[in-house]
Amino acid sequence: MNKVNVIIVMGSKSDLDHANKIKAAAENFGLLVSMHVASAHKTAAHLIQLLEQYENISDAKVYVTIAGRSNALSGFVDGYVNAPVIACPPQSNAFGGADIFSSLRMPSGVAPAVVLAPENAALLAAKILSLHDESLLARVKEYKLRQIETILSADKELND
Repeated sequence: MNKVNVIIVMGSKSDLDHANKIKAAAENFGLLVSMHVASAHKTAAHLIQLLEQYENISDAKVYVTIAGRSNALSGFVDGYVNAPVIACPPQSNAFGGADIFSSLRMPSGVAPAVVLAPENAALLAAKILSLHDESLLARVKEYKLRQIETILSADKELND
């Protein structure tokens, strides 16, 4: 298995567009990304096998889980692995948007971070991984500076 920094696990292939946004943003930080489809409800054995493969690699990693409706995936992954997990559920208007509660409410001892915007999930992954990677930390700082410059430029443009 090749070295990766971010492992994206989708509950179904219908989450691919959402996953691709996370992947693109993570790759902008120079992160290596792998993507998989595995359902905590329907393919638990496959999911466990996948997680064990990654957990046996000592490289720093962050998992990003993408599941809506009844998001068992994020809690399952977080409960199984030692690395950080970021739940990034796709937006849904089904059930009046109440799907989000299945990502927010976790049992004790299970603590995936929940980030709704795909780009922000990649940013959080980069920040976590930058704790032990100076060059990645520099890229995160550059990103933040570009954000600041964008706001200051907009303010200047508005007031000139």
